[in-house]
Amino acid sequence: MKKVNRLPQLDLLEVVLIVALASTVAWKVGQASADQASLLVRPLQQKFGSAHNSEHAEEWIIRDFFNDRRGGFFVDVGANHYQHYSNTYYLDAVLGWSGIAVEPQREFADGYVKNRPRTKFRPFFVSSASNEQAKLYVLDSNRLVTSAQQEFTSRYGAGVKEVPAITITLDDLLDAEGVTSVDFMSMDIELWEPKALSGFAIERFRPALVCIEAHPEVRQQILDYFALHKYVVTGKYLRMDTQNLYFMPQTGPGL
Repeated sequence: MKKVNRLPQLDLLEVVLIVALASTVAWKVGQASADQASLLVRPLQQKFGSAHNSEHAEEWIIRDFFNDRRGGFFVDVGANHYQHYSNTYYLDAVLGWSGIAVEPQREFADGYVKNRPRTKFRPFFVSSASNEQAKLYVLDSNRLVTSAQQEFTSRYGAGVKEVPAITITLDDLLDAEGVTSVDFMSMDIELWEPKALSGFAIERFRPALVCIEAHPEVRQQILDYFALHKYVVTGKYLRMDTQNLYFMPQTGPGL
């Protein structure tokens, strides 16, 4: 009879220690990535000043890409508050851009009307089809935390409530608004990005830059969409922002 080499059995304490070690390593890797991003973005901070309205370095990156160009047009999907954590506030308030802010939470509309008259607020849920009923799950204690997936919102605390909304595709929205081209698009809709992109014919509107949040669960789908439509990751900003991806049209012969 052959002798079978068996793996050693682990007791509960050893399992707990292994899990703790793995968690520590993952945290350290994530922290190192964040520290590196902070270091890489420092020249932009020095260029534009320490203040920004976006959650992370998005505002500095967008300003750098467009070189503080004035008078462009943006679409902000998942716009939320008119200023707090906004990727487009500076474009509107300081550089004179106009655009469309798409956000299902209607209570944010008044802030746009009073403070950002160049931005049209539209209370829709951007998705793969128009005129359907949808539910947005919002954290009661922080209305900046929202998702179409209840489990995602629940990660950030208790007290999640449903907000009903009507869906619209980006194509239908932009057609209804008479938009034929877009300079910049921001999309932050917590795991719903692939659904929203599937209703967007990006070749028609050809934004020069797209900033899109890319959680690990949907990152590959986002990369596949942009590759299919001949957009590439903007390498300059790839490691400056660990939360978002930045895409621009691919250039070259025949494109």
